Amino acid sequence: MINKILCACLSILSVLPVSAGFAQDAKNDWPWLARYRNANAMLDSTTAKNRVVFFGNSIIESWGKFFPEMFSGKNYVNRGIDGQTTPQMLVRFRQDVVALKPKVVVILAGTNDIAGNTGPSTLEMIEDNIKSMTEIARANHIRVVLCSVLPALSYKWKPDVHPAQTIVSLNAWLRAYARRTGEQYVDFHSAMRDSADGLRLELGLNSVHPNEAGYRVMAPLVERAIAQAMRRP
Repeated sequence: MINKILCACLSILSVLPVSAGFAQDAKNDWPWLARYRNANAMLDSTTAKNRVVFFGNSIIESWGKFFPEMFSGKNYVNRGIDGQTTPQMLVRFRQDVVALKPKVVVILAGTNDIAGNTGPSTLEMIEDNIKSMTEIARANHIRVVLCSVLPALSYKWKPDVHPAQTIVSLNAWLRAYARRTGEQYVDFHSAMRDSADGLRLELGLNSVHPNEAGYRVMAPLVERAIAQAMRRP
């Protein structure tokens, strides 16, 4: 009986399309390397001049739909993934940033680490991952724009976490690290926070993610930092 069941299972597997196997693999793809693999392969290497990769979590990913209007004519590539933490980003940094040969990478990350999306995370752990991404970029002659974490009072998916002051502390480190390494720092937090260090209501879809008005505040700030990074020897 067991042999008959085994033979039946093998028969079914033999006629499954390749895509079914790929989908199964994707479920175990912790850093989600498959997310942009095909898009990366389709990028024209001859258009890499002045390319900027935006790298991060859902805040970066959701910004992408506004790129054509907010950054018209700019060679900006979005490589954000919803929910990602800095260890996941570090694993895919070479594939989704270095291999694209950008002149600048914009890194916005850390809020999901504070939320504990991939387990408990200290500030030192987040800082180490951001340092590693920055060092890899610098070793490959890619200039870095480090973005502050956006203000947040709470996470709807983690109501027991109160992130506001942890975010303030992480941003203070990001500013100091950027100054120490000579990279650019973008202070979204100061431009978007309310009196309690949360995201201003008119700039957010919720307590964490910007709406279009929020992205319109962010766009000129990041553009200025990118321009400064481009001019750096």
